[in-house]
Amino acid sequence: MFSDKDIAHFSNLETPFYYYDLNLLERTLKACEEASSVYKFHVHYAMKANFNPIVLKQIEKIGFGADCVSGGEVKKAIEVGFSKDKVVFAGVGKSDKEINDALDNDIFCFNVESVQELQVINELAEAKQKVAKVAIRINPNVDAHTHANITTGLDENKFGVNSWDMPACAAILNISPNLEFVGIHFHIGSQITNMDVYKNLCIRVNEFAAWFEDHGFKVTILNVGGGLGIDYHNPNGQIPDFKSYFKIFSDFLEVKPYQEVHFELGRALVGQSASLISKVLYVKNGKKKNFIILDAGMTELMRPALYQAYHKIENISPKSEVNSPESAIVKYDVVGPICESTDCFGKEVELPETFRNDLIAIRSTGAYGEVMASHYNLRENVQIVSSEEIK
Repeated sequence: MFSDKDIAHFSNLETPFYYYDLNLLERTLKACEEASSVYKFHVHYAMKANFNPIVLKQIEKIGFGADCVSGGEVKKAIEVGFSKDKVVFAGVGKSDKEINDALDNDIFCFNVESVQELQVINELAEAKQKVAKVAIRINPNVDAHTHANITTGLDENKFGVNSWDMPACAAILNISPNLEFVGIHFHIGSQITNMDVYKNLCIRVNEFAAWFEDHGFKVTILNVGGGLGIDYHNPNGQIPDFKSYFKIFSDFLEVKPYQEVHFELGRALVGQSASLISKVLYVKNGKKKNFIILDAGMTELMRPALYQAYHKIENISPKSEVNSPESAIVKYDVVGPICESTDCFGKEVELPETFRNDLIAIRSTGAYGEVMASHYNLRENVQIVSSEEIK
């Protein structure tokens, strides 16, 4: 929910821009930290969700680690101030340069996603006379029941080591003096709101941990990934139910006294903290469709075009007639200016009758919004505004 002061400030700014509610971000981070600390769980922030410096600084300040999926993210995490012993490097396709840079920075752990990757890390670590800590990312074949494009834990997905490759991983670990096995890692998907999915994951984690220990390995890290979803339909001040989320793992994971449980949360921490603010360029009313054409497009927010993701769309113009209970409701396709038919934020969106220069807010864009922006059509960088600027 935006205050009159917020909207008055927005009206004087050039659009489009991302608006970050740093107060909501802080409350969300504190809620996660308090809920996880009850069980002494370790939280790493999944940097791919949002690497805006103002966001990263708040997350680092609260003491979370960093989950990185590229060499660039590893570098950024260390630059921002994340402790190297809390930086984890995942990713299905790590280049030699990325691995070497991470080794030079003495990061905490590599989450390894293939048999061949184990061999490569061992060779590169040997050349540097170092020992690399590794966790094996296992594909548990657990269905997250989310969109096919954001599911990562099934046999047909490219991520992780499949169960039938585990003996090969064990064999390589046994003959690789420059690898230190520390644990196992999982990540089954994104935008998961059904807690039963995590119960199923816990069962699989228990099975795989027992397999490694039965084969002579000490599993000290149980990294269960992230994936906790947010409520895109009700964005106002919404904080995910971290208490129930962490309790599921406390109840169903079999954790030995020497084991730590690690999480990699991204969307749940930052998703509700931002909105994309745009202005109406044109309104096209037709016989079959009414269109609102915004100055923001898929270059600023890719998710709807990429996998038909839903974001709540609101007309936040200060004009009293737009926001009055008596204003006419019209169904619009809300689209952007990019020369692609998929440049659409929502179809048949019910809004008050809308006019040129009205302000539109596309909500819950703190995760996978700004970070996926592009320069297609030679678009300029999207601007950033934070709540600190409106005081």
